[in-house]
Amino acid sequence: MSTSPARSFGMPRRLAATFVATALTAGPALLLGAVPAHATGNHGPARGTADAVVLRTGLNVGLLHKTLDVPLNAVLNEVHAPASASKTALTVTLDGLDHGKPFSVLRADAATARGTADRHKAEGYANLVRAKVHLPGLPPQLSLIEAQQVTAKAVCEAGQRPRAESNVLGPVRVLGKKVTLKAGGTTDVKVPGVGEVRLDLSHKSVKSKSAAATALELKVSLNPLRLNVAEVHGRVTLVRAGCTAPGGTGPGDNGSGGTSGGQTGGQTGGQSGGQTGGQSGGGTKPAGGGTEVHQAGTRPGSSQNLAETGGSSATPYLAGGAALLVAAGAGSIGYARRRRGAAAQGGRG
Repeated sequence: MSTSPARSFGMPRRLAATFVATALTAGPALLLGAVPAHATGNHGPARGTADAVVLRTGLNVGLLHKTLDVPLNAVLNEVHAPASASKTALTVTLDGLDHGKPFSVLRADAATARGTADRHKAEGYANLVRAKVHLPGLPPQLSLIEAQQVTAKAVCEAGQRPRAESNVLGPVRVLGKKVTLKAGGTTDVKVPGVGEVRLDLSHKSVKSKSAAATALELKVSLNPLRLNVAEVHGRVTLVRAGCTAPGGTGPGDNGSGGTSGGQTGGQTGGQSGGQTGGQSGGGTKPAGGGTEVHQAGTRPGSSQNLAETGGSSATPYLAGGAALLVAAGAGSIGYARRRRGAAAQGGRG
């Protein structure tokens, strides 16, 4: 009795085709989990940020016999992480005042602002030593404020509560008067024929992911009637530092880990190396007020191994599974061929 080749060989052929299709489909899908993660430096938590400033003024200077106010907006030694600046001689020129000569707003023995930030810690720091702040219209011997040493610091570390502090050491004089400062409070100073100043000491703000501290904040209202100046209004900030904590969902943050399989394997592979992938700062960039800025970077972490090489601990298992699938497909094809040969010999017999 003759046997139809279609019926005899249909099942083996379909079985072989099924194995081959499975091997060709599942093999690349599993191998997708082993696609190397490119170490672009954006893996892991986002960097923190830090800032610091020695002096910031936002003043309006009203000139006699004129209808307009001349703004005096100075930002001196302002930095943003990662950077640092240091300068000891600061001058600001206000046109139309004192015949256009440079007017010195701040004189100090030392004025430093520094900011550093990486994926683990961000810190802002500002310091001022033996400082005198002058404003237009005041006599040369009369300063808006004199302070021996003023500092502010803010630190934000990953996984810890941010902290901020500021200190004013030594005596403080406002418009020539020695004042007793209240921690976290407000002090009012009035001088007849000159004006008044409201002084806020050691103001700080601490939140879950950020912190900031301002050593001295002055609200100024003066009417000195000198140097062609009718009145001066505005604010003066002396020594401030702030920061935001690293971490969260910054660029390249692998929040889902490696549990999503082949769909996200190329994105999450090598996550242990990407968290501290080495981006080291270099070069310089300018900050406000024309101050010198020295870039401060971070050193590459010692754990940046798998993201750079493109491997992971699951790679041997994935490769072995793929090899088994290919071998199964090849075995199915060989089995089908042997069945075909046996059937052909039986038909000739």
